[in-house]
Amino acid sequence: MKNFALIGASGYIAPRHLKAIKETNNNLVAALDPYDGVGIMDNFFPNADFFVETERFDRHIEKLKYDKGIDIDYMSICTPNYLHDAHIRMALRRGADAICEKPLVLNPWNIDALARMEEQTGRKINNILQLRVHPSIIALKEKIEKGPQDKIYDVDLTYLTSRGHWYYTSWKGDVSKSGGIATNIGVHFYDMLSFIFGNVKQNIVHVHTHDRAAGYLEFEKARVRWFLSINDQVLPEEVIAKGQRTYRSITIEGEELEFSGGFTDLHTRSYEEILAGNGYGIEAPRQAIEIVHAIRHEKPVGLIGNYHPFAKKPLAKHPFDN
Repeated sequence: MKNFALIGASGYIAPRHLKAIKETNNNLVAALDPYDGVGIMDNFFPNADFFVETERFDRHIEKLKYDKGIDIDYMSICTPNYLHDAHIRMALRRGADAICEKPLVLNPWNIDALARMEEQTGRKINNILQLRVHPSIIALKEKIEKGPQDKIYDVDLTYLTSRGHWYYTSWKGDVSKSGGIATNIGVHFYDMLSFIFGNVKQNIVHVHTHDRAAGYLEFEKARVRWFLSINDQVLPEEVIAKGQRTYRSITIEGEELEFSGGFTDLHTRSYEEILAGNGYGIEAPRQAIEIVHAIRHEKPVGLIGNYHPFAKKPLAKHPFDN
């Protein structure tokens, strides 16, 4: 049984980490979050110590080590994107391996700095890249690898996940903290595409506003038109008619990739691989981080070239614009 600490216990993704720690038969010793509405912990680790101040959390971990001989083996990081770098560093300084949600960091050069910290501390940084352990994605990767080596596949990626006005008030609506739309809701898809189709050859941004982003990515083995949005006005009519607020579609050569099921256990599966020494380290997400960093800083070229059909949908005003 390994000892875990967790930062970001009140966040959306935290229950998946709590569940994964529990299902891999390990123990959560302590958790941290500035917001104290963390009753979800009672479902998993009611006896874990909880802190709302970083200083007291850090002190507690130190006292466990030196007063009781209890080491933290892993620190799980479920915090806002812009804090991942700092919290990974905290984990390594405290002698723990880090398990961090995506995006690992916001900028490619942050990876280089963390690599030096790994060398200095002898600890390991693991990134949760759950789509890489999804059975459908693994099967597709094997199919592509066994297919014609000179074939370039045509891919359309569409991901629409509606968010209310709260989004723009939260850290997610602040590009400096979330990295923007492409980083916040798309980074795991870019990683999946990199995982399957190889290195990026071209990255073009067609549209990039507060509520959507669209572009074209060319990989070694794929031409990808992509569109991401948090605005429910861009949902297909048939999705709206069903009362749904999320739409996800990946087509390859016009054929839909079915991967809607099997998501609930992917964090547990990821933890199993990490505990077995097979986790995805800091180099694994590098290309995805480079992709979203470029998207964030590229000037959109408009509706020219090979753009996603949804990119033509009417642009929306920012909800806070009067």
